[in-house]
Amino acid sequence: MLQSFLLIDEFAASRSRASSFYMEAEHPTDMYPEESPVESKLREMGMRVYRASSPSTQLQTLIGYSDAALLSVPVEQLGEWCMKLTSLRHIPILFWCDKLTFPQHSCKLEAEIDGMLSPGMTPTEIHCSLMLSFQRFMERHDWRQEREQLLSKLEERKWVDQAKRILCEIKQISEAEAYDFLRKQAMNERKRMVDVATSIVKVYQLLKDQKHKGGRNR
Repeated sequence: MLQSFLLIDEFAASRSRASSFYMEAEHPTDMYPEESPVESKLREMGMRVYRASSPSTQLQTLIGYSDAALLSVPVEQLGEWCMKLTSLRHIPILFWCDKLTFPQHSCKLEAEIDGMLSPGMTPTEIHCSLMLSFQRFMERHDWRQEREQLLSKLEERKWVDQAKRILCEIKQISEAEAYDFLRKQAMNERKRMVDVATSIVKVYQLLKDQKHKGGRNR
């Protein structure tokens, strides 16, 4: 379960000014100094909130303490913030949606986020939203791993195919025989087939370049 949040709140001051009279009259001790309603709502539910007041120096440190990130930023900046956070660490990213972050004239949400929270949500609704957000994050995490594995296999296949073509050309053998050669060489050297194939391709390219340079120097 998500219990600690890295909060990026670019509207903290605006919200605090707008709600200062209400907070002083109704909940004079509920807020931390200069705390926004976003933080207050999460803290009341027992959540830990780390606010990055100066992202350039604090972001990389605070993200290590957080289970998720909550972005209270203009919707136009949401994609940029998602990329910045993902480059530091893969954690669930949620969007705090209210009139300041998502004006009524907005109609697009072009960013990879895992969930949304809003001021009108009850604690039960927030808990449910966090559960769904974490589930979506895990699904995206699994999909990303599968994608990376597929890309890695495609890259390995590319090296093996190039090595087979080189062996077919040099040794005058069939593709099946070239594949068997690579497999046996990998077993003998106790290496992966792709490593043997990569070595063959790089050595072939090196010799080819040297031959080409030698021909030009004559």
